Amino acid sequence: MTPEELNAARDRVLPDVVAGGLRVLFCGINPGLLSAATGHHFARPGNRFWPVLHLSGFTPRRLAPAEQEELLSYRLGITNVVARATARADELSAEEIREGGRILTAKVELLRPQWLAVVGVTAYRTAFGERKARIGPQDRTIGATRVWALPNPSGLNAHWTAESMSHEYARLRAAAESPDLPQLGKGGWWMGCG
Repeated sequence: MTPEELNAARDRVLPDVVAGGLRVLFCGINPGLLSAATGHHFARPGNRFWPVLHLSGFTPRRLAPAEQEELLSYRLGITNVVARATARADELSAEEIREGGRILTAKVELLRPQWLAVVGVTAYRTAFGERKARIGPQDRTIGATRVWALPNPSGLNAHWTAESMSHEYARLRAAAESPDLPQLGKGGWWMGCG
């Protein structure tokens, strides 16, 4: 892609990959320019979302961004806190991220996935006003949907390797696959391991 083509994707909205009955709805911060230009979530070559999804056992093979619709067959989906594309997430204002949290809440209430997995704890903290949130399962629920904060798979997040990220994503996968998790209102809230 040329710089002009990428720049033309600025502020473009990338459609969600969603359906009812999802086990996990993964939620990025917002689409990057390459994602908006190609129409594929997590499209930047240095982004580790697709490899980590496979390494953690969510998918039987590593999917390419262009195969994102295949996620629905595994009852997985993708959305974003903020829908509009930017070159960098730090171009978003805190108010825009908070408004994105309100929109995301309404979306989750409509779709009712088992888990909402926000990939980026800093974005989660801002979107939901949870300043002390850490990676892992959260106390917050949205209706019956439980919430998990995951490491951001961006290549800029050098603190996490693909291997260490895959372990955290695998914890979420195990929680989403567990047949004997208590339901809200029938035994309380399950906090997971760690």
